[in-house]
Amino acid sequence: MNIKEKIRVVPDFPTPGIQFYDITTLLNDAQAYRETIDSMVLIAKKFNPDVVVALESRGFFFGTNLALQLGVPFVPIRKKGKLPFKTYQETYLLEYGSATMEIHTDAMAENQNVLIIDDVLATGGSMAAAVNLVNHFHPKDIHLLFLMELEALKGRKKLSKYSIDSLLTV
Repeated sequence: MNIKEKIRVVPDFPTPGIQFYDITTLLNDAQAYRETIDSMVLIAKKFNPDVVVALESRGFFFGTNLALQLGVPFVPIRKKGKLPFKTYQETYLLEYGSATMEIHTDAMAENQNVLIIDDVLATGGSMAAAVNLVNHFHPKDIHLLFLMELEALKGRKKLSKYSIDSLLTV
């Protein structure tokens, strides 16, 4: 299966000049979605994670499935104000402003292999913030997994101290 063929490119969304990679077309194809998850599981097994962490919201489409198939806990990283218990917070810069994400303070144990997943690696800002949140738990190791990487935005450079896998590079 060619994953790229299952992802719709929407020009000028959300603003002029942006090429938006819409994964709903992948999610709407059950066979393609299953093959995508299966490919991610094969990558994840090499890392042997103790826990899967995913970023709100599109990372959840992949992270929950991976955690179930790997038989490990799932930990969500959410936007500020969405988690009901005590949290660690991390603020990061966006193109026009900033955003804050959170993780529960009791979300995982220390000294674990952590797999963090999201749909797209663009500039790396949101994933760098997620890594900072996970580092509160003093992980043994962190591995990053993406459905796709937008190579021209050089997000990999910001995350260079971590191992990174992407199913698709555009």
